[in-house]
Amino acid sequence: MLDVPHELVEHVSWLLYEHRQQINSRWRRLGCFKQALLTLAHLRKNETFAQLGAGFGVSEATAWRYVDETVEVIAAWAPGLREALVGLGEGDFVILDGTLISTDRIAADEPYYSMKHRQHGMNVQVIARPDGTPLWFSRATPGRTHDLTAARAHGVIEACLTRQILILADRAYQGAGATVRTRTTTTTSSPSTTSSSTATTPGSGPRANAPSPG
Repeated sequence: MLDVPHELVEHVSWLLYEHRQQINSRWRRLGCFKQALLTLAHLRKNETFAQLGAGFGVSEATAWRYVDETVEVIAAWAPGLREALVGLGEGDFVILDGTLISTDRIAADEPYYSMKHRQHGMNVQVIARPDGTPLWFSRATPGRTHDLTAARAHGVIEACLTRQILILADRAYQGAGATVRTRTTTTTSSPSTTSSSTATTPGSGPRANAPSPG
């Protein structure tokens, strides 16, 4: 059984319905609801296209096309960075963290190999509220991309600096700028000499990347 809310499947179904209306799509073997369910099953359970096809009564190629189309529709609906930060400004703070989405890659695919995680994947940056609720997900970049490099490339650091939004992050974002506070290890060379740092809320990063119901 797929452990996602029924409301989520319905929401994706309506997005697909609007998409089909826009492109004047002809008859499909699966309706919008089943196409949404098929895609969410793939994303949630990582089932292969062959397994999906067998379960939903379509070919492996059709299952792939349905998933690819649905992901594009969802991505187009998702808010951009500017939209995600609307209503936030000076005095507010968000949590920024990077996560690696594992992929099936061979050793030759060097750009996708993350030395940090020791596996192939894609780097995705996540902005979340203080309680861990996701606000925005970046587009994926090759797994070896450093978190700070990815955040800068997506415009996260600049966008938050412009709005004077404080960013809480882990040590991967050290040196990002004045509005970024990173967790560092405090070292003591003598009773009167310690390194100064501003720490993030303990465990804030992992909460930001905790799997959402969808």
